[in-house]
Amino acid sequence: MTDVPTRARVVVVGGGIAGLTAAYQVAKSGAAVILLEGAADVGGKISVSEIAGLPVDEGAEAMLARRPEGLELVRELGMGDRLAFPGTTSAAIWSRGALHDMPGGHVMGVPADLGALARSRVLSAAGLARVPLDLILPGTPRGEDLSVAEFVGARVGSEVVDRLVEPLLGGVYAGRTEELSFEATLPGLAAASRSRRSLITAARAVREAAPVDAGPLFTTLTGGLGVLPQELARKLTELGGTVRTEAMVRELRRTPEGWRLTVGPAREPEFLEADAVILAVPARPAQRLLREEVPAAAAELGRIEYAGMAIVTLAYAGTAFPARPRRSGYLVPAVEAAAVKAVTFSTTKWPHLVAGAPGTVVARCSIGRYGDQHELQRPDDELKAMAMTELARTAGVIELPIDCRVTRWGGGLPQYTVGHLNRVARIRAAVAGQPRLAVCGAAYDGVGIPACIATARAAAARVLDGLEGRGESRRSDEPTTGRSR
Repeated sequence: MTDVPTRARVVVVGGGIAGLTAAYQVAKSGAAVILLEGAADVGGKISVSEIAGLPVDEGAEAMLARRPEGLELVRELGMGDRLAFPGTTSAAIWSRGALHDMPGGHVMGVPADLGALARSRVLSAAGLARVPLDLILPGTPRGEDLSVAEFVGARVGSEVVDRLVEPLLGGVYAGRTEELSFEATLPGLAAASRSRRSLITAARAVREAAPVDAGPLFTTLTGGLGVLPQELARKLTELGGTVRTEAMVRELRRTPEGWRLTVGPAREPEFLEADAVILAVPARPAQRLLREEVPAAAAELGRIEYAGMAIVTLAYAGTAFPARPRRSGYLVPAVEAAAVKAVTFSTTKWPHLVAGAPGTVVARCSIGRYGDQHELQRPDDELKAMAMTELARTAGVIELPIDCRVTRWGGGLPQYTVGHLNRVARIRAAVAGQPRLAVCGAAYDGVGIPACIATARAAAARVLDGLEGRGESRRSDEPTTGRSR
């Protein structure tokens, strides 16, 4: 708890995991919190619905268990008994016409164990022979930042980039390695490689520094990860906070006392006064809201691009597969020119799902990379056909699915392109010049759920510190909104 007066009023714009967490953190201080979400429900890219009678996530289906923020929040909400862990994390790569087990001993595709890489047979003979040259090549100039493809390719060769690093990073960002920032997307490896000439040696150092028994890498919740934002919203309401959906914020302006937000349609705007504001929206909406009051931050936010994607979820009878999938899934490199970039066998990865329907196999097929708008403009039936064709090709599926769902995430994943870390630093510096204003979300320090929670906590702490320094603020029983006449 803090010493913030309970009369302080904070508005959080955006009802994804970052906005909900920020609002929850502020509400615990005793401040009056209003969360505004433009969509019909909270949760953003974390939602769950049934397919073939099973609760299967439509967006994010797991969070890192080796970062503490997600687990801490789940347990604080009293949901610790609902945590579920993978039955297997064994995955494969589709490369040169066949599925190959993901090689052991790597850091996001950068090899630390050359023997394991050779045994995987992911690379061609020429590509494999190129890798150890990294150990004798002179250091690679890099400056403040450069692309993943440029640096990793210079060290261990383009095949490692194309057939290992790209599909792994593509699963996180749906981006392209020739544009993604090495420093922002592989920060641990980037830091280790600063003091080492060889990238393989740096990867070995990263692996050696990791805890020996760190536990499972991922976790989810029984009932789907999509129950987390709903529970957060419920707890926020219990603390006296207000959650408003279908409340689109069109303008943010500074006032002598704090901030004024314009909400709703232009023909009938609603004005909402606040002592502090947290923006937990993607870069483009944040750019629009900050254009007048914080133009320097708005200019940098406008440089953050987004990738869209679609997830086709297919449920099959077990007889559709010649053999029940034993891996959690597989990745497809962009160089394979396939529409589907990744497949997750949810009923293999998450054993708790199998209990609900022992004979069912559920597969989630991801479609879309940055720049692939033409694929995502296809109708649902075509996306479904792409996913079915993919499973027929790689898993020998010979039957039609018993259920299907197509979920589209237009502009869902921010692209951490070269220079991202400096870009974010400039955004934060500009926002810091405005009292009781903060930003948070996936656009800044990581797209995963724990990273978003961490940015939300930092944003909440910033505005709470500003309110404590201000002392008395507007009475919570004073009128807070007004409509134009």
